[in-house]
Amino acid sequence: MKYYLIAGEASGDLHASNLMKAIKNIDADARFRYFGGDLMKAVGGDLVTHYRDTAFMGLLPVIMNLRTILSNMSRCKKDIMEWNPDALILVDYPGFNLSIAEYIHKHSNIPVYYYISPKIWAWKEYRIKNIKRDVDKLFSILPFEVEYFAKHNYPIHYVGNPCVDAVSSFLDNNHETRDEFIASLGLSQKPVVALLAGSRRREIKSNLPMMLDAMTKYPDYQPIIAGAPGVDEAFYAPYLSRGAKIVYGNTYRLLKHSHAALVTSGTATLETALFRVPQVVCYATPMPKLYSWLKKNFLKVKFVSLVNLIAGRSAVTELVAADMCVDNIITELGKLLPSTNERAAMLNEYDRIIGILGDAGASQRAAAIMVQSIKNK
Repeated sequence: MKYYLIAGEASGDLHASNLMKAIKNIDADARFRYFGGDLMKAVGGDLVTHYRDTAFMGLLPVIMNLRTILSNMSRCKKDIMEWNPDALILVDYPGFNLSIAEYIHKHSNIPVYYYISPKIWAWKEYRIKNIKRDVDKLFSILPFEVEYFAKHNYPIHYVGNPCVDAVSSFLDNNHETRDEFIASLGLSQKPVVALLAGSRRREIKSNLPMMLDAMTKYPDYQPIIAGAPGVDEAFYAPYLSRGAKIVYGNTYRLLKHSHAALVTSGTATLETALFRVPQVVCYATPMPKLYSWLKKNFLKVKFVSLVNLIAGRSAVTELVAADMCVDNIITELGKLLPSTNERAAMLNEYDRIIGILGDAGASQRAAAIMVQSIKNK
C-alpha cells in the first residue's frame, strides 16, 4: 500500500521514520512518499521536500517566508492528490498539517491519520472542530490527552510515547563507556553539562548565550552543545569561541554521559528525563514580560515542558520568558550538580513519569492500527 507522510521538523522526522519502519514490518509492500527529513529518507521512499525548507516558526519568520510557505502547501496538496495514497499520515506540525487535512478531506476519500496529535489543550482549542471534521483517526503519545479529547466527544488512540521507543532502543544497543565517549570527542574528564538550546536558529540565538554565561560560574564542569540537525557548524562558531564544544548527531550519546542538562522546552525535555539526567528547562522569548502575562492569562496549562505536563506537577524547574535569566540558571543548575535532595527528588519524579508513559512500542501499535484500518476500508 501507499503512504504519504508529512513531518515538519527534526523530532517529527525521527518519529515518522520509526513509524515507517513499523509499517514496513507489517506491510512488506509499503511505498512511501513524504515531506520530511534525512531519517525518513534513510528508511526509503521519495522525499519531496525537506523539512528545513518548510520549518518557519514565530510570527515574523512566517510573515517573511509566507510566499514559500504557501508554495510548499500548494505543492504538497497537488502532490498528494496526484499520487493518491492509501493513507495520509500527518506528524505533529499542526499549522501546516491541519490545512492539508482540510483540503484532502474535502477533495478526496483518502483517509487522514494524525500521529502525534496537535497540542490544542495548551492553546488554539478551537482547532478541535477541524480535527473532528478532517481527521479520521488521531494517535496520541501523551496519556493525559485521552481524557481531554474524550471531553470533546472525540475518541483517540493512545499508543505510548515514541521517545520511550527511541531511548530504549539506544540504551539497549549502545554500550559505550564514559571514558570511550570522552576519548572519542577529545573531551576533558570534567563532568559534562549538556546544552540543548533548541532545533531552530531563533531558539538557539535566544537561549544558548545565557546558558553559556551561566556555565562560567561552574568551571569544574564542561558544557557540551548538542548541535541541531539542519543548522550548520558555522552558525555555532561564535559560541564555540566561548569555551564550549559541540557534538552533531550524538544527542543521545551526550545525554547518556551527562551529569546535568540545560534544555530548551520541547521533546528534548522528555528525552532528557528518559535518560534520567537532571535538567533545568530554559526558554527565552521575545518581549518576555508580555509573554509571561499571556501565559498566565491565556494559556490553558500551568507548564510548558512535557516532563511537567506528564507528571501533572512541577517535576523540573521551568525558566520561561521573564524567569529566564543567567542568575536564575546559575541558581537552579547549582541545585542539581552535587548530590542534593533536589537532584534525588527529580530522579524519583523521572521514574514515576517513565511508569506513566508505559512500555516501548508506540510506533508498532500505531502502525498496526493504521494498516488494519486501511485494509478494513
